[in-house]
Amino acid sequence: MSVKQPKAPSRANGRSRKIGLFGGSFDPIHVGHVAVARAAQRRFHLDHVLFIPLGRPPHKVRHRLAPFPHRFAMVALACAGHPQFVPSLAEAGPKLGGQRVYYSIDTVRHFRHVFHRHGDHLYFILGADSFLKIPMWKEYVALLNSCNFIVASRPGFRSDVLRMVIPRELLGRPHASAASADPHAIALRRTTVHLLDSVASDVSATEVRRRCHRGQSIRGLVPPLIEEYIGKQALYR
Repeated sequence: MSVKQPKAPSRANGRSRKIGLFGGSFDPIHVGHVAVARAAQRRFHLDHVLFIPLGRPPHKVRHRLAPFPHRFAMVALACAGHPQFVPSLAEAGPKLGGQRVYYSIDTVRHFRHVFHRHGDHLYFILGADSFLKIPMWKEYVALLNSCNFIVASRPGFRSDVLRMVIPRELLGRPHASAASADPHAIALRRTTVHLLDSVASDVSATEVRRRCHRGQSIRGLVPPLIEEYIGKQALYR
């Protein structure tokens, strides 16, 4: 039986679309991931948030991940009940094996081709810790120029810290629309970096895996369907 790539969200009534791209190992996806996606979707009025399980993350090439089909299945289950959440196979690779390394710049370029109509906007969702390491990413200047960013952090995090890793030549005058809607936005010449500082979660995938390995409960750390799936598939033991 073949697995089809979920279709791109449709263009409702011909209007432009605001699409969030939320990539991660999702090993496993947990309540913190869902909380970030929900907060981003609501605050920035995203039409859809695409959850993109990574194949072989460039920064974790030697890290052993759960098989891609399991990680994708858990993402799909986490998206159930959320009409705006869409599981994506964009980084599944050949035969859905998840063995290929994909870089964020290439994935964003792929979705810029998918959502190419005038007025469509892409928002790359990631945590503050990851954004602060963005100068180490492949073609990071091109990446910053290619889409907007939503950087999730704990309450009290200052956007000035994010500005420190952005090349000065990329900074531009505040966009009138962005500045009025988001006073903490960092305006670049082509895009905008937004700070989402309303999400606080101590949950980590590492802790979930550790608890599973020890035979401890993970209730409340992952959505109920994910807890059931992990138990039935005996993952992380």
